[in-house]
Amino acid sequence: MNQVKLGLWGPAVSEICFGSLAISPLQGRVTAAQGTEVLKYALEQGIDWIDTAEIYGNYTQIAQATRNHPQARIVSKSYAVTAEEMRKSLEKARSELNRDVLDFFLLHEQESALTLKGHSGAWEELLRAKEKGLVRWIGISTHAVEGVRAGALQPGLDVIHPILNHQGLGIIDGSLEDMLSALSFASEIGIGVYAMKVFGGGHLSQDPQKAMDFIKKISSVQAMALGMSSQDEVDYDLLLVSGQEIPGNLREKVKHKPRKLYIADWCVGCGRCQEACPQNALHVEKIAVVDQEACVLCGYCGRVCPHFCLKIV
Repeated sequence: MNQVKLGLWGPAVSEICFGSLAISPLQGRVTAAQGTEVLKYALEQGIDWIDTAEIYGNYTQIAQATRNHPQARIVSKSYAVTAEEMRKSLEKARSELNRDVLDFFLLHEQESALTLKGHSGAWEELLRAKEKGLVRWIGISTHAVEGVRAGALQPGLDVIHPILNHQGLGIIDGSLEDMLSALSFASEIGIGVYAMKVFGGGHLSQDPQKAMDFIKKISSVQAMALGMSSQDEVDYDLLLVSGQEIPGNLREKVKHKPRKLYIADWCVGCGRCQEACPQNALHVEKIAVVDQEACVLCGYCGRVCPHFCLKIV
């Protein structure tokens, strides 16, 4: 597995980061036990870091999978706004991941300088945690060009996790060119960058090599998080990122099946999912309605539905 340096201050990590959303309860593609086995297999194949978030609800799953892989690095993220909320998020992660020191911790889904200002209490707590040695590297995740630009200038920030793919799907402001320009600036000043939604939430999965090659050619991006929910998908992605030929039988096993967001008919139209959607892919008529082209299958809407109406199928 090719190793890359994550920015000027970050560690050397594998070119692929295991995106654990795909094995989490938030997406429900596999059971917790199945997901743990997939993650263990990925670690055995040389993938040495894992992306998660507090809302994924899979800290204990990751702790179990990494029990025999203490060298594996873990990235987590939190929506914490205040210092107190961030302290609770950090302690929850340390306790449930069974880690005295957290490798990476990010503010989740920052959109601009304004949202970062609104989360200043949480950011200051991250800085304090870093000074105390409780967290090694800190940063943000974002679906926005302005999030990247503001994050790059945030004091003490080490890493940015942006949405990025060759069609610019999921970027909530600006164009793909704007995003590439912002990432170039971040990289030039030493920020580590690892991309998310390389396959556009499945919309670009019909030509995965094109999607992969696009990311690999961007000098300002060092790595990428890929969601994998089977051992075959791990094997497939490792061959894909290395540029090796993928056997026909493996290609058939991993044939990307179209997925979509399903909304059950008992939806009451409360609108909570619409408020939670970072892509503005949901609106309410009598019930919630999804724009499948805009949806990137993050599953964040499902976590706020009080009636469990939303599911990725």
